[in-house]
Amino acid sequence: MTNAKDQVLLDRLAEAARSGSISRRSFMNTAMAAGITSTAATGLWTSSAKAEPSRGGTFRLGAHDGNTSDTHDPGTYVTFSMIQVAHTYRAYLTLIEPDGSLGPDVASEWSATPDAKEWTFVINDKATFHSGKKVTANDVIASMNHHRGDETTSAAKALLSDVEDITDNGDGSVTFVLGAGNADLPWLMTDYHLPIVPANEDGTANWQSGDGCGPYKLDNAEFGVRYSFSRHDDWHLDGAYFDAVEIIVLNDPNARQTALVTGDVDAVTQIELKTLALLQRDPNIAIDNVPSAAAITMPMLCDVDPFTNVDVRNALKLSVNRQELIDKIAFGAATIGNDFHHSPAMPYWPEDIPQREYDPDEAKSLLKKAGMEDLTVNISVADSVFSGAVDMCVLYAEHAKAAGITINVSREPNDGYYSDVWLKKPWCAVQWGARPTPDVMYSLAYKDDAAWNESHWQNERFNVLLRQAKAELDNDKRAEMYAEMAMLARNDGGTVIPFFPNFVYARRTNVQHGENLAASWQMDGARACSRWWFEA
Repeated sequence: MTNAKDQVLLDRLAEAARSGSISRRSFMNTAMAAGITSTAATGLWTSSAKAEPSRGGTFRLGAHDGNTSDTHDPGTYVTFSMIQVAHTYRAYLTLIEPDGSLGPDVASEWSATPDAKEWTFVINDKATFHSGKKVTANDVIASMNHHRGDETTSAAKALLSDVEDITDNGDGSVTFVLGAGNADLPWLMTDYHLPIVPANEDGTANWQSGDGCGPYKLDNAEFGVRYSFSRHDDWHLDGAYFDAVEIIVLNDPNARQTALVTGDVDAVTQIELKTLALLQRDPNIAIDNVPSAAAITMPMLCDVDPFTNVDVRNALKLSVNRQELIDKIAFGAATIGNDFHHSPAMPYWPEDIPQREYDPDEAKSLLKKAGMEDLTVNISVADSVFSGAVDMCVLYAEHAKAAGITINVSREPNDGYYSDVWLKKPWCAVQWGARPTPDVMYSLAYKDDAAWNESHWQNERFNVLLRQAKAELDNDKRAEMYAEMAMLARNDGGTVIPFFPNFVYARRTNVQHGENLAASWQMDGARACSRWWFEA
């Protein structure tokens, strides 16, 4: 390598470090692969990496997928914009750190009995609501009970179905008593439906007021349109560097990216991948491309014909060319799916399950067996599901023609998609955010009585294994159970999973963040508003 080329590479790496568009690991690997010594690379990183966070300014985030039907009720959270909003003004017992580990939030520590049937969480004594009231055990209990019981309509009901009681220990801690052991309970507490809200005098949760104990106070909410926040000076954790935050709902991807390029917003969620190369050439824009356990799913209602027939379901799974979808729709920013909702980014990944390939001839054979040759089905989709979602379904329809299947693509309105289409139309496309463990994902979307069992799939063996794996503390045995569950979902379930998309979002280069970005949700685990800062 010539000295001139050396300098060009060094300059590019230094700029990447300063802008935060490259992690330290990637920086070091790239530098050493190019012939720079580890010592020199370490020195370059140290001198180039971002300064300590600075405080000040108003951070404007353009967010996708907002609906006018959104509400303050955490049990009804469903859109990505509300997930961003919730993590900005509310707080949870635990949180997922930028490196993917589990960390403290309202709970400063937690512990379990050996059988994992009792979990005790100690409340951070610095945690306060925006109204000035300290967070107490009563608030935690009321917040959790909002999602429990026969009368609850919360989507998180299935997550807490094993909780038999939650007790105030009188010392600033609460204990969850479970009917069966659950090794993942602290991870469950990160679910976006489970923020801590104030308790009413009667012990119910006061979610209606919009009071929270998160990093920012919610000053104004126009659901599905715009939200305004100011810093909560008594925030109990580090962060909240911006003086104020605005979240503007921009469902149209072109509108989001235009707002970013013109400087009308400082960052945007979910950029349109076909314009990725163009945005990368803009010196004022930094792209964050984060592999994740998020999933694109296509659930078929297994109790609605023709999807009641497992041969039809499997024929449709065989009729999609997943790799072509990744290449042409995700532009390579994805991991191939295999029709079970367990990604390589999760623990207990079942490596030995064979990848399902595109096989229209086998699909034809299955349809003939089912007596449904020349099958015609409709799939619903909207642009807000993810950038390229409609194009994905159109390309899938082209793939399916080789199997004699006609797929009619129904383009639905963005507004109200998750309230009017998902869980209601017989077949649709959905984007799931990442969940930390397979138990969380399966409990939400596959469990027989889960409110979000999006394919209405019922499999007795799967549900037996789900209960057993939840309480199993032996990791090897637990891995075996999850592998069997994956095969059941793959071969009997009602969901086509083409791929696990990367989180690809963008910011102005004056917006800085730490070395790692959480892969649990878009925008650093939906915590960009409290974790990021403006360059001083």
